[in-house]
Amino acid sequence: MNTPNCPRCAAATTTLGSALPWCPGCEWNLDAYDGAAQPAEFGWRWVDRRLHRMAFRLAQRQFAALVKADLARKATVSRFVVVSVALVLYAVFAAMVVGGVLLVLKDFLSWWILPGAVLLALAWLLRPRLGRLDDLDGHEVTRDEAPNLFALLDEVAGAVGTTTPPTVLVDGDLNAYTTAVGFRRRRVLGLGLPLWAVLEPQERVALLGHEFGHFVNSDRRRSLLVQPALRMLGQTAMLLRPGFGSAGGSVLNMIAEVVSRVVMSLLSKALLLGQIALLWIGLRDGQRAEYQADGIAARVAGTTGAIALEEVLAAGSVVHMLVARDARAGNGPATWRASVADGGFRGGARTAARLQLSIREEASLFATHPPAGLRARMMRERAYLEPAVRLTPGRAEAIDAELTKHYEAARRDLKHA
Repeated sequence: MNTPNCPRCAAATTTLGSALPWCPGCEWNLDAYDGAAQPAEFGWRWVDRRLHRMAFRLAQRQFAALVKADLARKATVSRFVVVSVALVLYAVFAAMVVGGVLLVLKDFLSWWILPGAVLLALAWLLRPRLGRLDDLDGHEVTRDEAPNLFALLDEVAGAVGTTTPPTVLVDGDLNAYTTAVGFRRRRVLGLGLPLWAVLEPQERVALLGHEFGHFVNSDRRRSLLVQPALRMLGQTAMLLRPGFGSAGGSVLNMIAEVVSRVVMSLLSKALLLGQIALLWIGLRDGQRAEYQADGIAARVAGTTGAIALEEVLAAGSVVHMLVARDARAGNGPATWRASVADGGFRGGARTAARLQLSIREEASLFATHPPAGLRARMMRERAYLEPAVRLTPGRAEAIDAELTKHYEAARRDLKHA
């Protein structure tokens, strides 16, 4: 709906739902913190308001720096800091292992074995986790059962400059992802079938182009060096967090317990702050990687398909509601796609307003992705690209036919969610 004119440029302001109004032209008040619409990050309103303004400015500054830049540039200060901290953390881990072994063997079966065993136990608890395939949800789709799907994956991977992941999982989420697990970094593609079902053919190509783009854009969050290290400080903080106190004891024991709890609590909080700082620095570089993956998606699927994908993703909560409603009514993917097509989430004034509002609502120091509005704007303001890979409606229907049983499983999951 429209609201009074903008005090800066006198143009009519706008809003969506109960959101605070803003000017669609000069974007006056778009940086406002809307406590009713945005989740609290620290719980103190004055802190959340200032952090939101800071995140908004950082997002705008990053966009301005990248919109005319070479997105493929790999060297950044944040990337250097994250890699350096990861190396330090691994050095500490290695020192604990070596120190523990030396203490245990110094004079075997002497009192030195106790501190050595403690160091080794801590090292085991803090060991880098590389992830396992069993930890991921979803059902695996094989090349034999879905040759048309894998033919598309091969085509998109070739256009991106990578190879198709050996493992493809499908589930009932409105999402898609790629990851690497294990020491050998086995690549995995995850496709949420509700999202896949509602996308038009070129939007599907854009989705795959974006996800495969993370394999070639030097996204350090997924690397063997950085990914495990990003969790180590947080794991240590959880270990040091004091538990429940004892039921009693002497005054001296109670004083010692209070002191130890205070010390452990301070150490835990310091490590947690370090974890937050490391994640924050890594997220700056990670958001750049998302812009890079978007650029790859536009190159593979064409700018129009990549922007349309972003428009659908920006309406994710409403799209999920429509798909869940249809699933509960017993309807399958064809109905899901029709409902989203009828929803008007692609193009138009309302979609433009939704994307613009996302710049406010998705601004966060802890966001893994740039706001959807800035991602779509980045693609619009860069050179227009024609598709390198085209998916015809007939091929898209053949892929859907191969996924019939998996669609049915996703429909049942949505129905009982």
